[in-house]
Amino acid sequence: MMQITDPFVTNVHFKSSSKGQLEGMRLAVKDLFHVQGLPTNAGNPTWAATHTEAQNTASAVTKLMNESAVFVGKTHTDELAYSLNGQNVHFGTLKNPSAPDRLPGGSSSGSAIAVAMNLAEIGLGTDTGGSIRVPASYNNLWGLRPTHNQVAMDNTVPLAPCFDTVGWITRDLKTLFKVAKIMFPEQGIVPVRNDVRLSIATSLIDLCEHKVAMWQTLSPLEHTAATMDFEFCKEASEAFRVLQGYAIWQTHGDWILQHSPVFAPDIQARFDWCKTISESEKEQAENNRKGIVSTLENIFAKQDILVIPTTPGAAPLTSLSGDALNEYRSKLMGFTSLAGLAGLPQLHIPLPVSPLAPCGVSLIGRKNSELALLSAAAKIIGELL
Repeated sequence: MMQITDPFVTNVHFKSSSKGQLEGMRLAVKDLFHVQGLPTNAGNPTWAATHTEAQNTASAVTKLMNESAVFVGKTHTDELAYSLNGQNVHFGTLKNPSAPDRLPGGSSSGSAIAVAMNLAEIGLGTDTGGSIRVPASYNNLWGLRPTHNQVAMDNTVPLAPCFDTVGWITRDLKTLFKVAKIMFPEQGIVPVRNDVRLSIATSLIDLCEHKVAMWQTLSPLEHTAATMDFEFCKEASEAFRVLQGYAIWQTHGDWILQHSPVFAPDIQARFDWCKTISESEKEQAENNRKGIVSTLENIFAKQDILVIPTTPGAAPLTSLSGDALNEYRSKLMGFTSLAGLAGLPQLHIPLPVSPLAPCGVSLIGRKNSELALLSAAAKIIGELL
């Protein structure tokens, strides 16, 4: 597949006349967000051809521009955001600047690459099944998936509304925190705590190829071990896969049947499968979800933060076969599905040391605890916000 280096679909500069908290910071926006007067391609030419230019701008974009962020363009995304690879058969695969022989991660790949290449300070994206956390991990960046429904999703192209969130990617924690304060003003000033209770999913970390790098950061921290194994994650991944797939077909099925868009083979196969999901399969997945959420609630009854791997390791090689990528995706979603199923916020922290290429670790917090989560991250890495 052709590799490209320009993360932007459109390069258009808009700047608010006000003086705000993000003065001088450039904002790259995933091409799922509507921006008035611009087309929204959603990573697929048929989508662009069957939809008119946006009449309104997404409030998530407006909120940042009102604080003087400079809109510098819309960025490439996987088709309808239904992938974690960063590959697009129509527009190409973005080159990962940190590891050119590896995938950039999707579906917010363009926003992540714009930040990684210093073309923007803030990469706005969406995260349904990992689309902020995964490209942040693969590109040595910070990334936040907020609590579900914490940030308005108006004037965006949905994927699975029951899991869709607005998130953002930055090169450093301070910028991520600035954006979070704008997005969550109701959380106020969060005091620095020295008694944050950490629970670390030790068995999951030990499964990862970058476990040494994770333990270098985590070992000095006082913590308890979370009783969570990979079988638990496999169950979570399958429940998420079914519930997401069912929601996707409810969202896009009519459009797909009416317009017969051309998708990449792997994405086409997933859409074809979505169409077959029955009500009974959905109900079973929902029951399984309740058990998984209950396990997480039990952890948070005693602990403040759950620490898990963001990804199984470094980004897959671009040469990896389709079957191997599907197998990797299943393992990856065992990690990314947990926060999605429970609607919890998750923060990806890039690690300073990695054996192969960028990767990192994640903090999952209670609902509506984004600023507290970032404050805890600052303490873990020894940085003042």
